[in-house]
Amino acid sequence: MLCAVCALVAVTAGAQVTRTSEYLEHMDTDGDGRVSLAEYQAWMRYGFDQMDRNGDGVLTADELPGGKGRPVTLAEHMARIAATFNRQDTNRDGYLDARELAAPPQK
Repeated sequence: MLCAVCALVAVTAGAQVTRTSEYLEHMDTDGDGRVSLAEYQAWMRYGFDQMDRNGDGVLTADELPGGKGRPVTLAEHMARIAATFNRQDTNRDGYLDARELAAPPQK
């Protein structure tokens, strides 16, 4: 269920992008060539906000893809995004570079 939310978030976040360099360009709001956790979360939050039609910070079944599933709070969503970020940050410097963004998250 959450995978469906994350997939939808990735597809709907901002403008559609097709190359890693475009993801970096769109996520890297301060232009330093890398993506911080805050930048990553801001980018990935877009889809959640679009699905949260009533703006209450909770995706209920009627707001989730397929119209079913347990509610997902914004706090849960942001924590999962942070966990994904941390798995992708393989050099543990607190940022994602283009190589780390292109790689699938580590388990």
